[in-house]
Amino acid sequence: MASSISSKHGFLSLKSSVFSCQKKILPYIVCVQRPTEVKCLRASTNSTAQSQHNEKYCIDIVRSQDYDGFVSSLLLPDTSRRSSLALRAFNVELAQVKDSVSQKTIGLMRMQFWKTAVDEIYRDAPPSQPVSAELWRAVKKHRLTKRWLLRIINEREKDMEDRPYRNLQELEAYSENTHSSLLYLLLECLGVTNVHADHAASHIGKAHGIVTCLRATPYNSRRRKVYLPMDICMLHGASQEDFIRGSQEQNVKDVVYDIASQAHIHLQHAQSFSKNVPAVATSAFLVTVVLEDYLQRVRKVDFDIFHPSLLKRNPLLPIQLYLRSWKKTY
Repeated sequence: MASSISSKHGFLSLKSSVFSCQKKILPYIVCVQRPTEVKCLRASTNSTAQSQHNEKYCIDIVRSQDYDGFVSSLLLPDTSRRSSLALRAFNVELAQVKDSVSQKTIGLMRMQFWKTAVDEIYRDAPPSQPVSAELWRAVKKHRLTKRWLLRIINEREKDMEDRPYRNLQELEAYSENTHSSLLYLLLECLGVTNVHADHAASHIGKAHGIVTCLRATPYNSRRRKVYLPMDICMLHGASQEDFIRGSQEQNVKDVVYDIASQAHIHLQHAQSFSKNVPAVATSAFLVTVVLEDYLQRVRKVDFDIFHPSLLKRNPLLPIQLYLRSWKKTY
């Protein structure tokens, strides 16, 4: 009996010692992961970090090169904001090619890169480049139309010729194929399919292109380049040299007046559709605030396109954009 008790106590003591060892060992066992699990965790972490890097890259380039578009994008719904910034970053990349290359051939090569990139994006194999990756994400999320993206590239490629527009209609065609196409894509990001919204986008894009041409004239003139429509310049007897010298003569102001008036007409046409445009679409048209602001300021200085006040950014513009967004009008 004594022996059985001692053996029982021995078993109990052995069992307790095993439990005490397990308590010491278990904390270290719990932390062990299989190699495949570690690889998956690392891949997931790397993917998230890369996605954040791509998003930040697009935000930074739009904020520095297209501030008005950046502020406008911030006022879009959460579901469309990131895609809007990707599209605007894509537009900035294309717009910068003309001024950033020393030879036309190099510029054409960059345009070809973007054509190939768009094709690869729609094959779910985007290049390892931040804007391409973000654009692929936007395309997948909103089923964006490939035609609009390629039309922007093709028009920017034709603009590599680096010559003035022959007439106002040529400037409007360029604006339709670039700025209006971007607005069509933004409408797709918002889930808007409405013929009246498309008509408004067409006119707003044309107005945007015309105003951009005017705003860029002082910068281009310093580089001895003038892109304003030749037919209007000839109508008022204004030469390219007049703009290069920054002339404030009446004939130069008359050229600016005619071009600015055409932009204003397009804005009026766009606003004539406002009653039939869905409220959600108005957030894609916030650029009208920027265009109206410039046209008002150029009118106040009697269409002197070289006036120093026109080179300054309106500090109240973000507030004006917010109010227009809140009212859901354009």
